[in-house]
Amino acid sequence: MPRFYCPAPLTRGALLDLPAGAARHVQVLRMQPGDAITLFNGTQGPQAGSETWNGLGGEWDATITHMGRSEVQVQVGAHHAVEREAGGSVHLAVGMPANDRMDWLVEKATELGVASIQPLMTERSVLRLSGERADKKVAHWQSVAVSGCEQCGGNRVPHIWPVQTLAAWLQGLPPKGHHDTRWLLSLADGASPLSQHLAHGVAAHSSFLSGPEGGLSAAEEAAAAACGFAPVTLGPRVLRAETAALTALARLLA
Repeated sequence: MPRFYCPAPLTRGALLDLPAGAARHVQVLRMQPGDAITLFNGTQGPQAGSETWNGLGGEWDATITHMGRSEVQVQVGAHHAVEREAGGSVHLAVGMPANDRMDWLVEKATELGVASIQPLMTERSVLRLSGERADKKVAHWQSVAVSGCEQCGGNRVPHIWPVQTLAAWLQGLPPKGHHDTRWLLSLADGASPLSQHLAHGVAAHSSFLSGPEGGLSAAEEAAAAACGFAPVTLGPRVLRAETAALTALARLLA
């Protein structure tokens, strides 16, 4: 059954208009009034004494009631407390790869279950973004994440943070907590295999930093280590920037 992200309070019996992107998708699929779809809003916290559900994921049945030229109205049905998310939250900070590779990375990271993605500009970054261009790219990547969730069955859309430089992002990080794990993907001597760390399980909250094409500089790795990021390696092969980040996520979220 087609799934659509609807970032609004969902209450059984309510009539509502789908967001523009979801409405266009319904029309492309040539769906008609009476057809059934699934909605999810991905927000947090059930409202006590109410049928409005904003829990950890969850899905709602819905039926199309009206098809206009650009709008689609649906009636919300029963809620299903289905959960397909990873046990812990993993946040990816990544030096943005160039061309369309960042789109591919966002899509696949969403399918794997990443909690959020922080796009970074580093010393060796090819892709440089600022101002309105950066805002448009982030909005585009957020829509890619929404589409990824609709496709893979996830009910929590990962948040795509505004583009920052690595230095500014590290400066804004809170002190590392006892229950937080921070990893830095590194090719430097002394980096330990990620698999050794995963043998003891994954923390409830993990952050993973991965560089762009060419990796992070020695100074950037030192700055990350000063913020509590432990250098880890995936093995002897040199992977593309997007491949390395996704391989690490797959291991963390398996």
